[in-house]
Amino acid sequence: MKRVLGVIPARFASTRFPGKPLALLAGRPMLQWVWEACARASRLDDLVVATDDERIAVAARAFGARVCMTRSDHPSGTDRLAEVALAEAADILVNIQGDEPLMRPEIIDATVAPLLEDAALLCATPVTAFRDEAEFLSADTAKVVVDSRGEALYFSRAPIPHMRDGVLPLERALKHVGLYVYRRELVLRFASLHSGLEELEKLEQLRLLENGISVRTVRVDYQPLGVDRPEDLARAEALLMEQRP
Repeated sequence: MKRVLGVIPARFASTRFPGKPLALLAGRPMLQWVWEACARASRLDDLVVATDDERIAVAARAFGARVCMTRSDHPSGTDRLAEVALAEAADILVNIQGDEPLMRPEIIDATVAPLLEDAALLCATPVTAFRDEAEFLSADTAKVVVDSRGEALYFSRAPIPHMRDGVLPLERALKHVGLYVYRRELVLRFASLHSGLEELEKLEQLRLLENGISVRTVRVDYQPLGVDRPEDLARAEALLMEQRP
């Protein structure tokens, strides 16, 4: 049986929002909302917060999270995941964004499933529909174009695919949800790979495509709300309150 480990990378030194994982939403740290959603995922055998900051570690332990302390020089969440993979016995690792307080456990389960079903598959990530044209045109959202099998062809902050003769129907566009499921051997290779496209677009998943590694996309019904700036907190809190049973 494959052991699946969920990892929530969390760092304090965010350029746009320092201390973001500890920002309060309805009285709880944002990281706690993410943790509690992940803890309900049936396909995760274990869950850990990966951080380089003692303030985050203390807060995470206070709400019951297991913590793995990591180096502070990782350029991406997946690079931090690779350090965790060296210390943890797991066949499959799930990289879960620590600034996605609306994450739902069924999204995690759906994205893990292809790697449990296909031993040759190395990586999977969820995609969803765009809400409106403004979101599709925004550089804050990552877009993806896929082939007929659902394998990612390219990710970009630009609006892709481009329709030269008219306006692209939004049902043809796919938004990337920042969650990744990796087989252990790929995570351990990740830090050694180089990608000029990743440097240009600031999208770590391009490191995989540029090095010839397939990324399976999983279509989900989910609208992510990444908290990038302090002004995003009020909207996130309102949506959390709407979703409470």
